[in-house]
Amino acid sequence: MSVQVAEKTRRAAPVSRREASAPQGAALVKDRRIARTRVALRDALIELVEQQGLDSISVGDLCAAADITRGTFYNHFQDKETLVAAFEDQVIDGLDVFQERMSSLSLVELSKCIALKQPLPLLVEMFDYLRGEGAFLHAMLGGGGDAAFASRIRDSVCTNLIHSILHKRYRESSDPFVGYYVSFYASAYLGVIMRWVETGMQEGSEEMARIAQRLLFIKPGESIKL
Repeated sequence: MSVQVAEKTRRAAPVSRREASAPQGAALVKDRRIARTRVALRDALIELVEQQGLDSISVGDLCAAADITRGTFYNHFQDKETLVAAFEDQVIDGLDVFQERMSSLSLVELSKCIALKQPLPLLVEMFDYLRGEGAFLHAMLGGGGDAAFASRIRDSVCTNLIHSILHKRYRESSDPFVGYYVSFYASAYLGVIMRWVETGMQEGSEEMARIAQRLLFIKPGESIKL
């Protein structure tokens, strides 16, 4: 066989499954390593905020608590503020799913749940999600956390929830009273979430959905029992 034919044969030889999967395997290992680092940093952030408050935390503190080098930290985040924003965005992104569903919530569906004294499934699922983020919420909504994060949750979830139950003729209204109505109840709902988080989320998601629903529709003088 000539040199040229041998060279063509080598070029045309099929790539083995192991060789083909090698780049994918390397990428998967890298992805897992990145995920582990981010989990370690998130856990470190929660622990440090609970212990000493967000403002006093340094990048060095985060690296020590997460057991990583500063170089590894800067491979992922520019600074502490970028890290906090990324993890807060992660929670807000999860809440955006409920925001989209709230916008399509019908008064018929809501009225049916109220008449049957059943919690709105959407609210139950939302409290399930919040429970899953309980440790992060407890740290960041607490006294040593990020005050601006509470406002983001109010605007992302609570305000949209109140808008969703308004009659359609009020949803686009410029009437000042409507604006104050939405602001009042959105802040109140944020207070409900914060109290639940602060007290250790002792109530189940279904009970919290019932509480949130009842608080919105209770009438003056009516029994406050569920």
